[in-house]
Amino acid sequence: MGNDFMAISLSTRSASQLRATLPRSLKRLADLAYNYWWCWAADQISLFEMINPDEWERCGHNPVALLPNIPYDRLTHHSIDPLYLKRLNALVEEFDRYMAAENTWASRVAPQISPAHPVAYFCAEFGLHESLLVYSGGLGILAGDHLKSASDLGVPLVGVGLLYRQGYFRQRLNREGWQEDFYVDAPFERMPLELLKTEAGEPLAIEVQVRQRSVQVQIWKVQVGRVALYLLDTNRNDNDPIDRWLTGHLYGGNQETRIAQEIILGIGGVRALQALGIEPGIYHLNEGHAAFCLLEAARLEIQRTGQSFYDIEAAIRDRSVFTTHTPVPAGHDVFSADLMDSFFAQYWSQLGLSREQFLALGARRLGDPWEPFGMTVLALRLCRTANGVSELHGQVSRQMWHVLYPEKTEATVPIGYVTNGVHAATWVASLLSDLYAQYLDADWHTKVLDPQLWEKVQQIPDEDLWWRHLVLKERLVAHARYKIKQSRKNRGEDTQAITAADQMLDPNILTIGFARRFSPYKRGDLLLRDADRALRIFGNPDRPVQIIFSGKAHPADEEGKRIIQRLMEWCKQPAIQNRVAFIEDYDMYTARKLVQGVDIWLNNPRRPLEASGTSGQKVCLNGGLNCSVLDGWWCEGYQADANGRGLNGWAIGEDAHTSDQELQDRIDSTSLYELLETEIVPLYYDQDDDGVPHGWVKRMKTSIQTNVPAFNTHRMLADYVTRIYAPGTTAELSHSLAKVPL
Repeated sequence: MGNDFMAISLSTRSASQLRATLPRSLKRLADLAYNYWWCWAADQISLFEMINPDEWERCGHNPVALLPNIPYDRLTHHSIDPLYLKRLNALVEEFDRYMAAENTWASRVAPQISPAHPVAYFCAEFGLHESLLVYSGGLGILAGDHLKSASDLGVPLVGVGLLYRQGYFRQRLNREGWQEDFYVDAPFERMPLELLKTEAGEPLAIEVQVRQRSVQVQIWKVQVGRVALYLLDTNRNDNDPIDRWLTGHLYGGNQETRIAQEIILGIGGVRALQALGIEPGIYHLNEGHAAFCLLEAARLEIQRTGQSFYDIEAAIRDRSVFTTHTPVPAGHDVFSADLMDSFFAQYWSQLGLSREQFLALGARRLGDPWEPFGMTVLALRLCRTANGVSELHGQVSRQMWHVLYPEKTEATVPIGYVTNGVHAATWVASLLSDLYAQYLDADWHTKVLDPQLWEKVQQIPDEDLWWRHLVLKERLVAHARYKIKQSRKNRGEDTQAITAADQMLDPNILTIGFARRFSPYKRGDLLLRDADRALRIFGNPDRPVQIIFSGKAHPADEEGKRIIQRLMEWCKQPAIQNRVAFIEDYDMYTARKLVQGVDIWLNNPRRPLEASGTSGQKVCLNGGLNCSVLDGWWCEGYQADANGRGLNGWAIGEDAHTSDQELQDRIDSTSLYELLETEIVPLYYDQDDDGVPHGWVKRMKTSIQTNVPAFNTHRMLADYVTRIYAPGTTAELSHSLAKVPL
């Protein structure tokens, strides 16, 4: 393992190089910069930002890009500033204690999950921070939060993904409001990641066969607190030009590109771990994109033992778990039999399988040699346990995949659920974090699971909570104005239109947020169904309402693009032109501003197509309120009184769904208008002489108290550890939302 050890140990080389360029008293900034722990340590972010706020913005909040661009005399100034050094040293001490901790929650509860055999968590995207653009949306951000909580709780886990040269597409809107897609190369050499190298100084690489071509895949390491994330990359000079672009774009290209990427992720991911000397105790497939890793794990076991595939199948299944994230059929990758032939004709023999036996592993219905090969089907067949990401999604998944279990009733299909959560320290605003530290506990973020802790939120004075919320809303409005001005400049609009952006939105007005992928089923334009009624609500001079939209449509989704275009046209209505805004090029930075600053988070998908949704959970952390269809996590989070009136938010429509989309749209839009007119708007504007809406603040506190301890990734990870990774583990959990087949 000489080379393997060297590859791992050299992961600090870039940090050492950066350290050498810094003044003596600031050298530890390099260690902080190369560990994404800084992105959930608020003081740490401010330490980087304080060096040069303008440069911090220009470099995309990336400390590795920031520090080399700061003149040495400015660094020297900070190196002798006693206040700055005091804050830096305090953070370094906190960081060192965090990294060295051995007595963690996981070590106490599940010592059988050992660092020698960690959980290998495979996912096609990871959303850690806006400076690392290898995510598109909810799946990736959930995966990033999963790693962060694994680090906090001390769960031995490594992440495996792909390093996309240009990431997910960037978005701009033309003058007609039509989405245009473009890509930008990522400067990996100026990012918080490290290319792993051998003892000889060459990039560590593994080989993967892609359509009978040998593709060299190099490995990058990203440190996420105590968790390592390994990202695979084919952009090497010794690869064919077409193969260099296999890791070019996230969710781009055709079916051939998609299957090639999934081969690299699954088969390449297992080989990368082997090259690093990592022997996983558990393979966790976060969605079906990585399901080929099960085949490679089987191949290695066959190679090691000399047994047949069917002899070792149970052992592979025992080490593998699967999480499905989508109830939308189109979200489950399937590949034609001839495409599988093209890519795997030389592979199935290594498993000791015939073509028919191999294809049957991914076939929904057995017996048809041309049945498409499904990645979700493969994962369900070869994993010990499977789960959806909310209670309702578990039900929907059992219905979707009942065909694979004809001997079982739908209710007994072995797919359970673990409801998603969010990483509290990442998403809570520092203003709110400070408030929680004052009234709940100084270390509240380490006790986020404790419902008794969150009962103390009722002790926070209404005025204090409301004032901080208004400050966060002011920051959101400022961010929206800045982004809209930049967009108008980029479109070449006239000076009057650009400066008019400074008049858009008002932090004293009831503010709704809507941000997500603009897929038709998410109904981004449901508010426009009755345009006249919507205009009356948003254009009310006495009790006005404003809304901020953001999000992207997939490049191939023409209807999604048309929805965005309709919203952009609506923004131009004279009566509401300052009350409706669309922020282009949605990313994690804009997401934080939105979830921290809105009064209401709107979520109105067609039920039951929202598997979980986590953006509304982030809003709860910051005192915002949800107005949502009873879908995904909100079915579990929403609470109502005996009269059916919401206590911690609002429910749109009915707790039911119909195949008649027109009917469902009519029911839900009417319900939304009525909620706004009769409940939400009156409650917000019922304010005392100091402008404090006590009834509204009461609901804010109830939302925080009821939702935060349940819908966070510490609870989610605890569920995975005790119910899935190490079943049978006994642990006292304040909240457990997991139901999984054991």
